[in-house]
Formats: sequence, structure tokens, C-alpha cells
Amino acid sequence: MKSSLKQQLVWASAGLGLALAGRSLYRRMNRLNLSGRTVLITGGSRGLGLVLARQFAAQGAKLILCGRNKDKLLRAGKELFENGANVSCITCDVTQPDQVKEMVSQIERHFNSIDVVVNNAGIIQVGPMESMERQDYQETMQTHFYGPLHVIEAVLPGMRKRGAGRIVNISSIGGRISVPHMLPYSASKFALVGYSLGLRSELAKEGIGVVTVCPGMMRTGSPQNAYFKGQHEAEYALFKISDSLPLISMSSEKAARQILKACQHNDGFLVLGLHVKLAEKLYALCPGLMGDALGIVNRILPAPGPAGYVRKKGAESQSRWSESWLTELTQKAAERNNEL
Repeated sequence: MKSSLKQQLVWASAGLGLALAGRSLYRRMNRLNLSGRTVLITGGSRGLGLVLARQFAAQGAKLILCGRNKDKLLRAGKELFENGANVSCITCDVTQPDQVKEMVSQIERHFNSIDVVVNNAGIIQVGPMESMERQDYQETMQTHFYGPLHVIEAVLPGMRKRGAGRIVNISSIGGRISVPHMLPYSASKFALVGYSLGLRSELAKEGIGVVTVCPGMMRTGSPQNAYFKGQHEAEYALFKISDSLPLISMSSEKAARQILKACQHNDGFLVLGLHVKLAEKLYALCPGLMGDALGIVNRILPAPGPAGYVRKKGAESQSRWSESWLTELTQKAAERNNEL
């Protein structure tokens, strides 16, 4: 009996070893050399998009940054150019399909092809469900789901013609775990995850890789430009403090390095952060129990308050707590990543 069990363990170990070796070989064979490749990054003017642009530039990629704010876009482009990057900037709102088609057509005329697309443009809304309106859900769906859809539909004909391409969709752990006080955000990120995972399966036969990324909190400096409802100051302070704590959040540079590697190796699904991976597995195994636990968390979050549906940016919701030493890391990230 013991001999049989030992033999089974040996075979299981051998099987695991072969699986790991096979995965390593597959990743090496699928590694994309980014030097000279044309990379389009939506939402590339600040935050994670800008950090990713720096990482792609270091690999020798030709960058196209897309964003809605012309001033921030030009500032980001200037920084990258001065550091030796081959970079172009295009003002475009990805929620508008006609603008996206024109942008992609312009890029393909100038660069011949788009090799990599990073769908990174995003919006953050924080507040209790009582403060959210239908337009909040529509806005996040337009940005997080239809925005990537418009870009992907525009670049696919060229990628299909070449039989090659990489699409990286930046979702969120909020697209795997529905987080209290972020319902519009979570709903739209869940939609993106579902679309992105299915898209990978359908495009694999055409040589096009799709990578779905679900980060936890990252120190990009984004709370400054997030929108808050309900008790604005309390919501902003809590969000910004959480965003700054090293045990809860990850540095944007570390996150960008992992995303770039996943893009190069055509990894199908990437969750960033050890504690985030654990939470995602637990939620998948027992969603009801995790939902109840988050319900307890919701009880201690700020109540709706008297402000109703009024929303304010983080920069308009400052308090002594949001500007304290507790948020120093996020503040430094905001200065570094063009969020101010």
C-alpha cells in the first residue's frame, strides 16, 4: 500500500514537473521582442498608462499614447521624448467609436501596423450605491467595456491580415470581486473580464494573443483624479490612505513590469499582488461567504450623507487625513506620474 502511494506521488511529481517545463517552453516560444514594435496605449498620459509607456520605451518600442486631456498628453510625451523614447501622442476619446476609427487609421497610415494594444483608459468612481445614478453605470461601461471594444474592433482587421498581434486589457480585481462603494466600477470591469477571456479563446487560432490583467490597488497617484460621492472627504481619505499602504497596494512600476512580461509571453490571465491572488481564489471558491464578509466591511464604510448625487474629484475632497503622512506614497506617485 505504501509502495503504491509512493509510486503515485512520484508520477504526480513527474507530471507536475513536465507541466511546468512545458509552460516555461511555451512562454519562451511565444516571447515577443518589443524592439521596433508599434504599441498603442490608451489612457497613456498619466498613471499606470504612463508607467507602462516608460517600460515599453525601455524595450525599444515605438509608442503611441492616446488620451482625452491634450495638455497632460503633451506633457507625458515630452517626458518620454526627452528620455529617448520614440513617441507620438493622439488626442482621442475611446468612448467615441468614430474618433477611435480615425485614430487607428491615422496610426496605420503612418506606422503601417499596430503590433500591441494596451487598453488602459479608465475612470474610478467611489461612493455608496444610494449616491450612484444610472449615468454613473453608463459612464463606466462606456469607458471600461465599450472603450476597449471600440479599439479592438478598429485594430483587429490589421492584426488578422498579418496573423499576429497582442491585446492587453487592463481590468481590475474589481472585475473578479465586487467591491462595496464601487458598484459601477466593478460592474464594468466584470464585463471587460468576460469579454477579454472569451476574446482570447476566439482569436488564438488567428495568431493574436489577448492578455487579461486584474491588478489590485496600485500606487499610480490616481486618487487625485478619481470621483467621489456621498461623504466626499471621508470617502477620499479612506481610498487614498488604502492606496498608499504598502501591505495593501503595489508600486505602479512593479505592476507595469509584470504586465509587460505578460504581454511579451502572451499570458492569458494575470492577477497582481499575492494577497489579491489569494482573495480572488477565495472569492471563486466561496463567493457567498466572501460576499457576506464584504457586507460586514460595508457596514463600517461612510454612510451616504446629505450630498446626494453630487460628485467631486479627489483634488476637491481634501482633508487633513487625505493630505497626511499616511498618504505620502500616493502623493509622490501622483507627482511622478502626471496626475497633478
